[in-house]
Amino acid sequence: MFKRIAPDQLRLGMYIQEIPGPWMNHPFWRGSFKLEKREDLEILRHGNIEKIVICTTKGVDVLPEEEKEVATTTTVAATSDSKQEKEAETAAETKPVPAKLNIKVSVEQERVTASRILTSSKQAIMTMFNESRMGKAVDVKQALPIVQEITASVSRNSGALISLARLKNTDDYTYMHSVAVCALMIALAHKLGLSPEHTRQAGVAGLLHDIGKMAVPSDILNKPGKLTDDEFTSIKKHTVAGHEILRNVNGISEAALDVSLHHHEKIDGSGYPFNLRGGQISLFAKMGAVCDVYDAITSDRPYKPGWEPGHSIKRMASNEGHFDEIILEAFIKSVGIFPTGSCVLMMSGKIGIVLDQHPGSLLTPKVKTFFSTRTMAPIPIEIIDLAASRTSDKIVSHADPSKYKLPNLDAVWGPRVAF
Repeated sequence: MFKRIAPDQLRLGMYIQEIPGPWMNHPFWRGSFKLEKREDLEILRHGNIEKIVICTTKGVDVLPEEEKEVATTTTVAATSDSKQEKEAETAAETKPVPAKLNIKVSVEQERVTASRILTSSKQAIMTMFNESRMGKAVDVKQALPIVQEITASVSRNSGALISLARLKNTDDYTYMHSVAVCALMIALAHKLGLSPEHTRQAGVAGLLHDIGKMAVPSDILNKPGKLTDDEFTSIKKHTVAGHEILRNVNGISEAALDVSLHHHEKIDGSGYPFNLRGGQISLFAKMGAVCDVYDAITSDRPYKPGWEPGHSIKRMASNEGHFDEIILEAFIKSVGIFPTGSCVLMMSGKIGIVLDQHPGSLLTPKVKTFFSTRTMAPIPIEIIDLAASRTSDKIVSHADPSKYKLPNLDAVWGPRVAF
């Protein structure tokens, strides 16, 4: 039986069936769950939520009206005691660690650090995934330092690591794709305002979302041509395989399990493996779907070259029924309407590459112009900060590199970094 109750009627042991209203009003990524933590109880009671739907067949019911005041007093006292105990345990078991300030830096400043992180992350992921291929248990603790470093880099400048990760080789696609999706998940979590813990879970989920591909034969996984129906069926099994691998991992989060299984589900129900629709898909799985597709279509693959980032964003935005609209909108804000590395056409007729984003405006990034559509020839390179410059020039649209026979855009954007 479902009941709609006020937040102050909640108590531990209740089963939360639904939290009506925008999910951004609360930090809970799950659609339904049993209320077992006192911290979650307090968040729900004091959050921006008017009503909550509970299921009394799966959890405890509301208290009779005459017992409500007593229960509230008991809960408040218990919360106070629990808080004191928790603080005492924390003080006894942990040493104070100085807080690290995440200072914003430019793409140029972060590139060197980001390339180092990508190199070390690639090696760690290759080791972890290959051990899984050989049937060894995955140690999730190996993923935590990677996520921590990627989080720090994304906090300083998300465009640096994300744009560098796009320049992966086809031979190491699966490994670097996992690192890239991790970074995209973290950047998206920041934009959605998720808590540090949920952001960490999002990063781990992104890093491990494709581990099931280790169960797919390499000749199918790296096939340069079009897959047969049977081969595509084999590829699609990686979600269930990955979920099965992670189920046996000590300390794995629900988020990582959920994303590994459901990152190919679509809002309209046409995804796989279970054809879930809209509200049946968790927040993290919706995030995983967006991040997975963006990195996949912007990366060179054995069977096709990657799309230009800005064109990819445009295609994703026009793909109705695939992505959650709120998640996609937040994602676009996190990478930019014209993501770092995008090829853009200026009002002046110049063509440029987006170098960096402006935190206050999606339409005024820093652009390196290098080609003129009026003369159809290269021009002296100029770097224009559209947010600070007094120039009347502005971005008109994305530019199709093939239309103008442009030189290698990665070389124009910046020196290719090996990792």
